[in-house]
Amino acid sequence: MKTFGHWLVSPWRRSAVAAVAGALPVLAFPAPSLWWFAYVALVPWIALARTAPTGRRAALDGWWGGFGFMLAMHHWLLPNLHVFTFVLAALLGALWAPWGWLVRRLLGGVPSRGRVAAALVVLPSAWLAVELVRSWEALGGPWGVLGASQWQVAAALRLASVGGVWLLSFLVVLLNVAVAVLLVVRRARVPAVAGLAAVGVVTSVAWVGAPAAQVDGRTRIAVVQPGVVSGPDSADRRFDREERLTRRLAGQGVDLVVWGESSVGFDLGARPDLARRLAALSRTTGAKILVNVDARRSDRPGIYKSSVLVGPDGLTGDRYDKMRLVPFGEYIPARSLLGWATSVGEAASEDRRRGTEQVVMDAGGGLRIGPMVCFESAFPDMSRNLARDGADVLIAQSSTSTFQQSWAPEQHASLAALRAAETGRSMVHATLTGVSAVHGPDGGRVGPWLGTDASTARVYDVPLAHGTTPYVRFGDWLPHAALLILATWGATEGVRAVRLRRRPAPGPHAPHARTAHGSSAHPGH
Repeated sequence: MKTFGHWLVSPWRRSAVAAVAGALPVLAFPAPSLWWFAYVALVPWIALARTAPTGRRAALDGWWGGFGFMLAMHHWLLPNLHVFTFVLAALLGALWAPWGWLVRRLLGGVPSRGRVAAALVVLPSAWLAVELVRSWEALGGPWGVLGASQWQVAAALRLASVGGVWLLSFLVVLLNVAVAVLLVVRRARVPAVAGLAAVGVVTSVAWVGAPAAQVDGRTRIAVVQPGVVSGPDSADRRFDREERLTRRLAGQGVDLVVWGESSVGFDLGARPDLARRLAALSRTTGAKILVNVDARRSDRPGIYKSSVLVGPDGLTGDRYDKMRLVPFGEYIPARSLLGWATSVGEAASEDRRRGTEQVVMDAGGGLRIGPMVCFESAFPDMSRNLARDGADVLIAQSSTSTFQQSWAPEQHASLAALRAAETGRSMVHATLTGVSAVHGPDGGRVGPWLGTDASTARVYDVPLAHGTTPYVRFGDWLPHAALLILATWGATEGVRAVRLRRRPAPGPHAPHARTAHGSSAHPGH
């Protein structure tokens, strides 16, 4: 009978298994939200890569696993980008090739206790390096960072205030490495258990030492979610529906009204009639309204996505132009080379223009808000900058209507919990078609989520906190530490290799000398 190992001799079969193993962690994210599964989801992938016959094959296992992970995480792009989704997954998956090689290098065969101890630190650091590289906007941004799977775990959110989502990723990978060693490298169980115990102690200390968010006030913020509006004249009809929903907020004592991304499809400078209607809504509700304009500007060339604050007297002048654009959705990287993507999917036919700086706005009554647009909420540094610049509440205006029946809306909404916990600031995630959500300064949920079937205006009592978390103060210290760990390990391995190369080869054994009695003896005896 053939064993599973024999079945894996085929390179293509092995690659298919690696891709499936790499896709498993996606089950820990919304919509399945099996957050606990993240602690063991990498074990099959690690177990496969460590048994690779060569380093090259282990790198391929890493690449194919990364391909599976990226494809599963972004599967909802398939109806829009079609075949290009596979191309992107393959390009991003290559980032895990060195990680696969490292798994074999540290855990292959019967690893020593020293190699296992190194794996518990080096492999999470290498994973973090991958996440850091792919977090670059041009590569798609930090969507699906492994630590984000812990968005609903209170203890994890507390740790995020210390080291951001990066700390959660590091710990999740470390747990997976330890579990893999316990299951498949029985002779190395002692360092694995010792590593788990050390992690338990360190994380407990970090959790206890992390300052809890101290609520010192509240504000009432309304989210207006119109729901799906499609077909001819959809921009006008969406505005009409948002207007009707907003009027219902009169007399409810709201301090701010937030509309979703692309809630206004016309430049307000070119449509003063819409600006007047918004000002009238502000007077009716007694609150300023933060809308999002997706239109060609009348005062400068190009199309911008902009958060615009409107008061009872009209445009306040506060405006934030989106800085980080969605690749292919809002612009095409290297359009001269990749412009063909528009012919196989719904890629941007014209690049949006970028803003140049983040903005903190005065919403009145002493309330300062920090707006972000769409997937900018996936970037930890943007929310951290806004908190540092004095924002009381973080706001993300989003629209995932294109992916309404997929896992994307819930995945996106869950990011608000991470950004809130990292910064110690409440975050409002307002969308056109759901999922809209509000999370308090500790990352906990405030009020109900508005699902993709909701068309409503909802008022939330949002807690305010103004302390400074360690993550806001020290920034991305853990990714930098991970790079230092990798550099140190690489230098150590290099020195060891040089020493082995310089060590003199053992000489030939000296011939035995014959004594007068015919017996043999070694020279010098």
